[in-house]
Amino acid sequence: MDLVYQLATQLYPAFATWPAWLTVTIAVLISGGILMTLVALGPIVYVYAERKISAFMQDRLGPMRVGPYGLLQTIADTIKLLLKEAIFPRDVEKSLFVLGPCLVVTGAFLALVVLPLGSRLQVVDLNVGLLFVVAASSLSTVGLIMAGWASNNKYSLFGAMRSAAQIVSYEIPEILALLTVVMIVGSLSLQQIVWSQAGGIQNWMLFRYFPLMHVAFAVFCLAGLAECNRTPFDIPEAESELVAGFHTEYSGFFFAMFFMAEYTEMFVISVVASVLFLGGWHAPVPAWQQIGPVGLGPAWLVAKAWALILVMMWLRWTLPRLRVDQLMHVAWKVLLPVALGLTVVIGGLLVIPATRDGFPWDPFCFPITLAAIAVPLLRAAFAARRWQARRDAELAR
Repeated sequence: MDLVYQLATQLYPAFATWPAWLTVTIAVLISGGILMTLVALGPIVYVYAERKISAFMQDRLGPMRVGPYGLLQTIADTIKLLLKEAIFPRDVEKSLFVLGPCLVVTGAFLALVVLPLGSRLQVVDLNVGLLFVVAASSLSTVGLIMAGWASNNKYSLFGAMRSAAQIVSYEIPEILALLTVVMIVGSLSLQQIVWSQAGGIQNWMLFRYFPLMHVAFAVFCLAGLAECNRTPFDIPEAESELVAGFHTEYSGFFFAMFFMAEYTEMFVISVVASVLFLGGWHAPVPAWQQIGPVGLGPAWLVAKAWALILVMMWLRWTLPRLRVDQLMHVAWKVLLPVALGLTVVIGGLLVIPATRDGFPWDPFCFPITLAAIAVPLLRAAFAARRWQARRDAELAR
């Protein structure tokens, strides 16, 4: 918002003489509109990327017909959904049927208002920004239940109730994982949490209190994955049991709104994880923060968020769907006790002066983490190479 205010003042100097409430309102509306427009176009990129990733994992080509390398395929699909007729089944509650997907999208987009994409690239910096993100994301649950109930379809209602149970269950360990960061920083402001991790990768929250914050990061990512209804937590959309779950009766753009909200929630969860645990818009090395006069803060944050989104897509095409009882077991008997234990342990460590800034072995945390990630990836790469060699030899015969 500050950046928009300064640009408006430079382009139109009289803007600075207007009443403060008016200039702030205009700056918020302009910056919010720009952010919403950019993020609304994001699902087009996400869908194309997921199609290509799934094709690569399944030894296919993916979209190739429309545009070079199929780049225009998702745009063509978007235009098709915009032009398709919205069909309303018989005896539906039409007002709630329309309002349901709108609430789902609103809940996904509201959280974007407080996300710090840069040191000065943020619509509003609330002192309770993290609480606002959690509250805004919960609004989607109301929209899902509304959509399932208004559809006058038992499968849609079952999918909506499953979604509500899943989101409510996984929100508890997610919030407890967030509390670990809030206790260390002492603030709910997302911008202040980012500034507390300045100075390089060794100061990122992920590499403090090794390995406690690694576990907190894993709990948050798993709970976030469940909140997005992504595999293996896509029980509300289980087509083998519920046809398509809460969006069975939807068509046209209303159908597309659910998926737009899902991909937006993926982006929000990834940005929040990057802000809380991965330094936000800070570079791993302070010298990499900018090139000349150009600051790279937003680029670093988007790169971290995209890396987490790619992991979500990778998991979707790797893991099978959990059963309902398994899903609840993971939430209440695995993640919740672990998150509670982390909250108690880190709260106790913060009371001890010697461990208030972390453990003595925290500087060795980054190379250990890097080795733990690199070794399985290298093994998988060599295994894939051997499999490809065997496959080529069989084809040559």
